[in-house]
Amino acid sequence: MPPLQGLLLLGHALVGRRDLPIPAWLFAWGAALVLIVSFAVLSFSWREARLEGKPWRPAPSWLSRLAAGRITEVIAGALGVFLLGVVIWSGLVGTDAPDQNFSLTFVYVTFWLGGVVLSVLLGDVFRALNPWRAIARSTGWLVERIGGARPFEPLAYPERLGRWPAAAGVVAFVWLELVYGAGGITGAALTPHVVAVATLLYSLYTFAAMLLFGVERWCERGETFSVYLNMYSRLSPFERRGDVVGFRRFLSGTVGWAAVPGSLALVVAAIGTTAFDGAQEGALKSPIASTFGWLLDRGLSSEAALRLTESLFLGLTLAAVAAVFVLGVAGMHMVRGSPPQERLRRDFAHTLVPIALAYLVAHYFSFFVFQFQAQYKFQLSDPLGHGWNLFGTAGGSPIDYTVIGSNGVWYVQVAALVIGHVLGLTLGHDKALAVYGDHKRASRSQEWMLAVMVLFTTTGLYLLSQANQ
Repeated sequence: MPPLQGLLLLGHALVGRRDLPIPAWLFAWGAALVLIVSFAVLSFSWREARLEGKPWRPAPSWLSRLAAGRITEVIAGALGVFLLGVVIWSGLVGTDAPDQNFSLTFVYVTFWLGGVVLSVLLGDVFRALNPWRAIARSTGWLVERIGGARPFEPLAYPERLGRWPAAAGVVAFVWLELVYGAGGITGAALTPHVVAVATLLYSLYTFAAMLLFGVERWCERGETFSVYLNMYSRLSPFERRGDVVGFRRFLSGTVGWAAVPGSLALVVAAIGTTAFDGAQEGALKSPIASTFGWLLDRGLSSEAALRLTESLFLGLTLAAVAAVFVLGVAGMHMVRGSPPQERLRRDFAHTLVPIALAYLVAHYFSFFVFQFQAQYKFQLSDPLGHGWNLFGTAGGSPIDYTVIGSNGVWYVQVAALVIGHVLGLTLGHDKALAVYGDHKRASRSQEWMLAVMVLFTTTGLYLLSQANQ
């Protein structure tokens, strides 16, 4: 069956259901139409690769001195270390009420979501803010100054390991929130104290890895948050090369990103964990409940049964996301003159980066807007939840829920999904022109990626509409 015919049938199966709200399936069909029109426009008007070669031009020298100078790095690193200390301190000695303690909101809202926003807008800013990098570099500098010798010579990082440790770290980080946290049958399992202990354990793991493989190498390949946020920074127009900050063509930063092993796993983890978070209270709610009940009947405790069930469906969601992309690549491989599928997966994995961002925005936009207010109103003034009012912002209602209405949130979600997938199509079309060298074969190959993009879009809208019912 041609991919476009299969696409229409699949779209009907996903968004033509009678139990969906009318706006949801109408928007889903409209989103699919936008993608198809975008594909046609790209096929007719974009006839040569424009993003290859990573065109880059340096910014004015004053901007490089401001953004990448030694003083800025020291200040940014000190800020990162301070915030890391506040997270651990507030988590260990503050209240265990998740909504009153600084640590939980900071880690899973301000840092995890806000870090993505900063990375997309400003580039790889976390490189300077990374507290583990700052501590390790400072320690190495002190050892060299005091001892008069270079620190321990690091081992060569195994190339085949690539970004796999970071991909596993993303899954583990989200697992702690969504799966371990879901195991608290009688109360919240993911408390600030748990977050603080997990932060300490992760810090020890990170310092050990930096000692073995070197600070910069581990940050480039294995340190979960450096690698994760750097992936999103590839969408930024800013790129730092050495001590020079410059500008690059929009989207060009993603080209070649997936040449490192484990890159596809990382972006699949980003999409899959977000999709699972949206599906567990919507589309997957019934099968999760059934599996949970089946495990209870087999003698497992409530906590063990729930965590095992959630872990199973998280794994299945990750596998489903990977399978959709792999099937799209397999279809692309059927085009005459295609490279091996392994190369195609590597060459086109970067097209999923805008989709990962789209899913993140669509699912967490309203949550971020409201919780960010809480973080920098009452939680900043009272980080331990002990009744302090350090900055005079702890009194009164901390969250203004009228900032944006439900309709506004829905429009942002739809726009994010559509724009993200159009950008994915654009990246795929440009790469296909470079890979196939022939406009007609390149366009033919991207019919399969169009099917992938529409499937991701309609599935995302379906999950949102189910979760909102």
